[in-house]
Amino acid sequence: MAGVGGLALAGLPNLNLFQEPTKPVGWAILGLGGYATRNILPNFKDCKLSKPVAVISGSPDKAKGIAAEYGIPESKIYNYQNLEKIKDDPDIEVVYVITPPGTHHEFTMRSLAAGKHVCCEKPMTGDLKEAEEMVAMAKKVNRRLGIGYRCHFEPHNLEAMRLCRSGALGTLRTVRSDHGFTMGWDNGWHSKRKLGGYGAISEIGIYAIQALCYLAGADPVEVYGTRDKLKVDRFKEVEDVNHFNLIFPNGVQGFGATAYSWNANNFRVYGDRGNITAEPATGYTGHVFTLNNKKIEVAPANQWALQMDHLSECIRDPKMTLRTPGEMGLRDIRIIDAVLRSAESKSSIRLV
Repeated sequence: MAGVGGLALAGLPNLNLFQEPTKPVGWAILGLGGYATRNILPNFKDCKLSKPVAVISGSPDKAKGIAAEYGIPESKIYNYQNLEKIKDDPDIEVVYVITPPGTHHEFTMRSLAAGKHVCCEKPMTGDLKEAEEMVAMAKKVNRRLGIGYRCHFEPHNLEAMRLCRSGALGTLRTVRSDHGFTMGWDNGWHSKRKLGGYGAISEIGIYAIQALCYLAGADPVEVYGTRDKLKVDRFKEVEDVNHFNLIFPNGVQGFGATAYSWNANNFRVYGDRGNITAEPATGYTGHVFTLNNKKIEVAPANQWALQMDHLSECIRDPKMTLRTPGEMGLRDIRIIDAVLRSAESKSSIRLV
C-alpha cells in the first residue's frame, strides 16, 4: 500500500517519548471564524504539548476580545497585512490557517516563508497547482505542513481503521461514503469559487474521499466521476452533486457522493466476513458505528487536542512521521481534480 493512504494507522500522540517536561509548542491561530472559536481554541485546554500564543485576524476588535479570553497579550495580535512580522516572534512555532479555502494558499505560503510550521485546515485549497506549491514550499524551507484532518484522531474512526486492517471483516471488497449538506440561498464564501474552492466536493465531499482512502488503507490509482447541478444561482460557480468511483490497488473499490443539495454523513465498509456501518460517521459528536450490526463502543478522546498535539510532537521530534501531511492534502486535491476532469470527459482518469 504505497502513498499516504495507510498513514492513519500511526498511533496516538506518544508524549511519553519525552522523559523530561517539554516546552509546549506555541500556536498562532490565523482566522477567528466559528470553527476557530468554537472547536480549536477551546480545545487547547486538553492539549499536553500545544499552547495558543498569538492570533492573526482581519478583525481588530474580535482579535482583542479573543486574545484577552485566552490570556494572549495584545503584543501577540497580528493582522493579515503585517503577517510577515511573525518571523521575529520566537514564541510562534506553528500557524493554524483557519480561513476560507481560497485563502489557504496565500496564508500558508506566507507563514512558511516566515519560518513557521503550518497546520492548514481542510480542504487544503481549491486549486491543484496551489496544493503542489504549498507542499513544495514546506520542503524548501524544511517546515512541517499538516492538514486538519481531525477524523484521523477521532476514536470511532480510528477503531474502524483498525478493524479494517485487523481482518475482522475478512477481505475488504467495497467501501461507500456519502457526505453532503443543504446550502441555503445566502452562503457567502461557500458559493464563490475564488473563496470556497471547488464546492461541495472539496468542502464536505473531502470527508467521503478521506474515508474511502483511510478505510481502504491505500491511495486510488483510477477515478471515475460525474457531475450534476441544480440550475440555481448558488451553484453557478461551484459544484453541487458529484459521484465518484475510486479504484484501489489492493482490490478495494470505493464509491462516494457529495452535494450541497442534500444531507448525509455516513460510510459503509463491506468485507467477505463482515461489515462496518457509520452514521453519523465524521461529525463533531454523536458518532454511531456498528460492526456486524453490533454497536462499537470506544473510549472518548478529544480529537482536536490530539490532532494539535500530534503536529506539535512531530515538530519537537523531526524523526516522527506526520499522520496527515501536506502530501495527503495534495493527494485529495488530485482526486477531486480527477473526478471533475472525468465528469467532463466522461471517461476514467488514471492517477499513476
